[in-house]
Amino acid sequence: MTREREPLVNLLMYNAFKWSIVSPLLHTYWQGKIHGASNVPKKGPFLVVSNHASNYDPLLLSCSIGRPVAYMAKEELFKVPFLSTASRLYGAYPVKRGQAGSSSIKCALEYLSNGWGAAVFLDGTRTPTGRILNPKSGAALVAARAQVPVLTMSMWGTEKIETSGRVLPAHVPLTLRIGELQPPPASTKRNILDESTALWAEQINKMLDLGR
Repeated sequence: MTREREPLVNLLMYNAFKWSIVSPLLHTYWQGKIHGASNVPKKGPFLVVSNHASNYDPLLLSCSIGRPVAYMAKEELFKVPFLSTASRLYGAYPVKRGQAGSSSIKCALEYLSNGWGAAVFLDGTRTPTGRILNPKSGAALVAARAQVPVLTMSMWGTEKIETSGRVLPAHVPLTLRIGELQPPPASTKRNILDESTALWAEQINKMLDLGR
């Protein structure tokens, strides 16, 4: 039986980290704008598909969604005891290098079955411009298997946060847009997954074109 919400301990950890660190950075340092937050369901699992351009994206995405969102993180992050516990409570799950595909799908499905939101970056990696360039069908497969609704999301400006030679993140304006909730792919057939993936990529790139 699927839970309606993520566990209370994770919700508390999420809000503590969000309001003390991530939200002040987003709204003050980066002058962040969030559009479409009302599209996020108040309860029940859902999948967010997004573009990806910086290491800060998972935190910014989760902050903007307003609910804990499970996402893939490098296995090395979980070798530090305190950091490992905090990361897991916030929604990160470890994935070994070279095993991101099957492992991340399995973890995302497990979180969704426990009432979480989950996020998958559509390209599977960071892109230099922030635009969706080579979308993978993994997100569509997760949504089809779990039969959970999907939110497309664009993160405009995050490709400028990390620049060569900088230690601190750059002070740049950010705009995050959340699309309307839409149904998952009807099946796991390849052509259906590819159609959904292409549609989501188009939607995200169109939101990025709106700019600031």
